[in-house]
Amino acid sequence: MTTPPIQQLNAYLLPLVATLDALGYVMRHVDPIGYVHQLQRANLKPEPLRDALAMPAWPEPYSALRPVLDAGATSALAAVDGLIEAAGPPEDLTQAWRALRHYPRALETLYPLAGILPQLNHSFLDPSYRDDPDLARRLMHQPAPDDVGIICFGDDKARDAVWAYVPETYDPATPHPVVVALHGGSGNGRAFLWSWVRAARTRGAIVVAPSSVGQTWAIQGRDPDSPRLAQILRFVQQRWTIDPTCILLTGMSDGGTFTYTSGLATGSPFTHLAPVAAAFHPMLTAMAETDRMRGLPIHILHGDKDWMFPRKMAEDAAKHFTAAGANVTYRPIADLSHTYGADLSTMILDWLLA
Repeated sequence: MTTPPIQQLNAYLLPLVATLDALGYVMRHVDPIGYVHQLQRANLKPEPLRDALAMPAWPEPYSALRPVLDAGATSALAAVDGLIEAAGPPEDLTQAWRALRHYPRALETLYPLAGILPQLNHSFLDPSYRDDPDLARRLMHQPAPDDVGIICFGDDKARDAVWAYVPETYDPATPHPVVVALHGGSGNGRAFLWSWVRAARTRGAIVVAPSSVGQTWAIQGRDPDSPRLAQILRFVQQRWTIDPTCILLTGMSDGGTFTYTSGLATGSPFTHLAPVAAAFHPMLTAMAETDRMRGLPIHILHGDKDWMFPRKMAEDAAKHFTAAGANVTYRPIADLSHTYGADLSTMILDWLLA
């Protein structure tokens, strides 16, 4: 007896969504110490997804979904295979990081189906909201005008392209919070955007993810990045209805450090700062003007297991900025290494919108 196409679709989506969840876990928890145990906890299983990819062709209208699903599943499977291979022996964390580059590619490929397939719709929501029928309904079958969803401004293969997410529930009559999210060293905005889509889609925030002009942000010396960020923000303010009281600059690692150096500057357009896993030096507070510091909301997130920048840097930052008059929230995270996960974006947005 032939299996109905809808059952074939469900049989395909089950391992695909499970693989995406497992890759998200690895992205959040990957650490040079105990890498093999992290993979075991993630429960990565390539075989079910490989079997899904090997399914025979589906009849219409389901056949239209297969090219997108297959492309996304292929990227996800490449990440899984690379992570397993990196476990060695010997362990190769460099290979693991290379493998994880396939994860945001999978998300980018699959996202156009989030408004069509309930399983993917849920996958692109925060877990605590996946049982909210009203939110799921509003995000399903949304029309797709040019000014919502995933948008690339510029050549999508060029470094100076700017990637953005505008919620499909966007209403020009309602002011929306804006997040400018800065990638870590040697990263890019296209990939880092996907650390934010789930939280922003759940809460109705606009996210902009540019790439640094150079290989990383202008932490020292000449600064071509800050004027560009201000220019990008002006463009966003002209195109969408923005809440002028909720304009956040945030970033991971070098992006977090640049959140300090750029966001503390006199005339910075950002109302809130949220550095993650950032380096800190007391000179940052000494250089900032009193008027800029007074009452400035700063949310500092740092992992207790950070192997690149010790937790004491974040503790010192919280003390110095508080003493200088800023409104500081320091959030140590016990299980966080020098990495980033979608749950951090949720924490930051909940703080911003509180």
